[in-house]
Amino acid sequence: MFVREMTEQECIALVASGRLGRLACCRDGRPYIVPIHYALTGRCLYGFSMLGQKVEWMRDNPLVCVQIDELVSHDQWKSVILSGRYQELPDTDQWRRERLHAWSLLEKHVNWWEPGGLKPGPQEIADSAPPVFYCIDIDEITGRAAMPGDPT
Repeated sequence: MFVREMTEQECIALVASGRLGRLACCRDGRPYIVPIHYALTGRCLYGFSMLGQKVEWMRDNPLVCVQIDELVSHDQWKSVILSGRYQELPDTDQWRRERLHAWSLLEKHVNWWEPGGLKPGPQEIADSAPPVFYCIDIDEITGRAAMPGDPT
């Protein structure tokens, strides 16, 4: 097996072809990572969640990263890390167009609201906490790809 750096175009193509990633955030020196469904457009990764730990942490520290993988076998895979800034898309006139754009991209996939809309245990009444749409503005994107064989 050999590992190589992916080009930015290869990284973007992998992210665009997927919809499940792992979002990492940090607060008070403690990391937190969770699965998210996403949609990519340009250099913006859109997501959805109900209010909870990840939203609270990203509000406190908007610097986040997302990992997206494609696994074929133990010696053939791709992995992309993107770093960026969390931007909430509140349900206001100012953000309405971008919020609807995020929704329109996300809803193209079956069960687009999972896992962000699911919480363990009994659920509160839906109107008690409005859904949160957000964008990760991508600052940097890097990746590696592994392939079977010898690089020579």
